[in-house]
Amino acid sequence: MALFVHLEMESVDRLRKKLKPGEVYRRGELASWSSSVDRHIGELVKDGTLQKLSGGLFYYPRQTVFGQAPPDERKLVSGFLKDDEFLLTSPNVYNSLGVGTTQLYNTRVVYNHKRHGKFRLGNQEFDFRVKHRFPSLATPEFLLVDLVNNLNSLAEDKEKVLKNVAQKATGMNKTALKKSVARYGNVGTKKFFAPLL
Repeated sequence: MALFVHLEMESVDRLRKKLKPGEVYRRGELASWSSSVDRHIGELVKDGTLQKLSGGLFYYPRQTVFGQAPPDERKLVSGFLKDDEFLLTSPNVYNSLGVGTTQLYNTRVVYNHKRHGKFRLGNQEFDFRVKHRFPSLATPEFLLVDLVNNLNSLAEDKEKVLKNVAQKATGMNKTALKKSVARYGNVGTKKFFAPLL
């Protein structure tokens, strides 16, 4: 019995040595390093080496002078999706456009090709939205189009914001804005921007 416990602890230690602080791991990834993955993950969660984020997703906390750092959002979303093709954003970024949006939202939006719905990963909720097209970086032109796409779901003065968006559009790069409207705008958004472009 003592030998079995000793061998088991050695197996857990071998798995622990493969882990890197600040990284997010899927169960399947850990299984390639362990002959008894569920038992070993259970031990590592119990001793605090790993934290469970959601079904089959784990995080090895990085220690800082202020304590444990939360997982990097990009790594977290990438681990959850098993994919790096997504755009992580928030309705709060619309405030940077200077078109009269002022609300603050506790929402992280993930445009992606695989998952749809709200998922809690660790202590944060993400709103995954399946989109056929989205840029790799949120340009001001994309954000303006995205704002109009999502205006009905925001707690803003819609008329005032649309008036300001129309004014903002006149001072933007017309070619880039036209491209963003064509690629990312929904039907209503395309209709709104048509007379401006």
